[in-house]
Amino acid sequence: MGNTFQVQDRFADGAQYIGGRLRSGTSGHSHEVVDPATGETVYTYELAGTADVDAAVAAAREAFPGWSGATPAERSEAMHRFAAVLAEQADDFAYAESLQCGKPLKLSTEFDVPGTVDNTSFFAGAARHLEGKSAAEYDGDHTSYVRREAIGVIGSIAPWNYPLQMAAWKVLPAIAAGNTIVLKPAEVTPLTSLMFAQAATEAGIPDGVINIVTGAGKEAGEHLVGHPDVVMTSFTGSTAVGKRVAEIATSTVKRLHLELGGKAPFVVFDDADLEAAVNGAVAGSLINTGQDCTAATRAYVQRPLYDAFVQGVAALMETVRLGDPFDPKTDLGPLISHAQRDRVAGFVERARAYATVVTGGEAPGGELADGAYYRPTLVAGAAQDSEIVQAEIFGPVLVVLPFDTDDEGLALANDTPYGLAASAWTRDLYRANRATREIKAGCVWINDHIPIISEMPHGGYKASGFGKDMSSYSFEEYTQVKHVMYDNTAVARKDWHRTIFGDR
Repeated sequence: MGNTFQVQDRFADGAQYIGGRLRSGTSGHSHEVVDPATGETVYTYELAGTADVDAAVAAAREAFPGWSGATPAERSEAMHRFAAVLAEQADDFAYAESLQCGKPLKLSTEFDVPGTVDNTSFFAGAARHLEGKSAAEYDGDHTSYVRREAIGVIGSIAPWNYPLQMAAWKVLPAIAAGNTIVLKPAEVTPLTSLMFAQAATEAGIPDGVINIVTGAGKEAGEHLVGHPDVVMTSFTGSTAVGKRVAEIATSTVKRLHLELGGKAPFVVFDDADLEAAVNGAVAGSLINTGQDCTAATRAYVQRPLYDAFVQGVAALMETVRLGDPFDPKTDLGPLISHAQRDRVAGFVERARAYATVVTGGEAPGGELADGAYYRPTLVAGAAQDSEIVQAEIFGPVLVVLPFDTDDEGLALANDTPYGLAASAWTRDLYRANRATREIKAGCVWINDHIPIISEMPHGGYKASGFGKDMSSYSFEEYTQVKHVMYDNTAVARKDWHRTIFGDR
């Protein structure tokens, strides 16, 4: 597919979307969006400063009474139109996502964009189902019920690995519940977040409901999190940055949702379908060039299948085609930047001192030399406490270790600070049930790894954060629960008053 629009022309007015229109940032610093497949600059813009954040929050605050006061049906109808606009512009979204991220067009076209359209459709329907507990007379004298209310202006920060989907995950539950939002996308990948907000405006969602500020974390991000008119912060990114976000948010007594790092285990029991596990391991570890916090990163294989698994994964990895993201034959694109490529390579190079690089472990040359490419890599023989097993690499690297007993395999799976996602591979129902109970992760797949659906929640345990994206469970983050209680007796002097004054 060719370029359906020129980026610099499309966003000539700037990379800030405030109150329903594009504008330039005021930080005094410019930034380049670089195509990681070629190293070429595709867009240059002015970063947001604190004044832009203030303007965006003010626009969101102004829009809040009207949007939160709309009926659920009105919000739902607007969001259904939003989904339709996204679907109409699917090709442009896929192109822009691949351009700024380097992900293969087939991934953007078949995963990122349709997933976002589906998310929008889901929350359009969910907007009409914000329910509280049924009314009842719990003490006999009063009727109680629960209201779910929008909480106000949300300040969210999204990462660079899935810019479109992460924008949707932040924006959709917030606005479906009646809130307004200021989203800060990663400054290296702002294009589809801006397009997402523009599409909302085209669909008739009022100005100021969705605002985008594209700036650096230290300036725009921290100011957004600490802003006194922002009542809740949702952050997706690394655990280290998440800790800083938490410090700022808690100092201003904000509600907080964190979706942080991951180091997902891939546990293969000795009765597993070996072919399925090999295919699943390669797909699960290489999706988005491994830049996925739920990607399979640690394969634990019961010893009878270990050697065959290592051989099978290595052989399949060697067939994966690196290349131009816009070539339909390309399987694996570049990493987001040369700096990220070098970071990934550093993990692998250090691991050579204590483990074996079975395949990969290098950047390709030739036509791909200018891009941030790295070959699919399988590492074996590392110790459980080694860096490459414990640290989040965020690249196309899978580490494989053997285990003997079921107890050992599950213990190894839980032996990292993270707990976002995991998978277990077995034909045995009891083993599968045990794995789902005992693995400490927010999502456990059985005989697959990666699929997500709008109806189910996404979020982690331990250092992977807390709170949920997607599904109706996400409304817990974006609504205030209010107990309303009516007296039914019409008696002026209640019996319980005697505990405060007078006698019975």
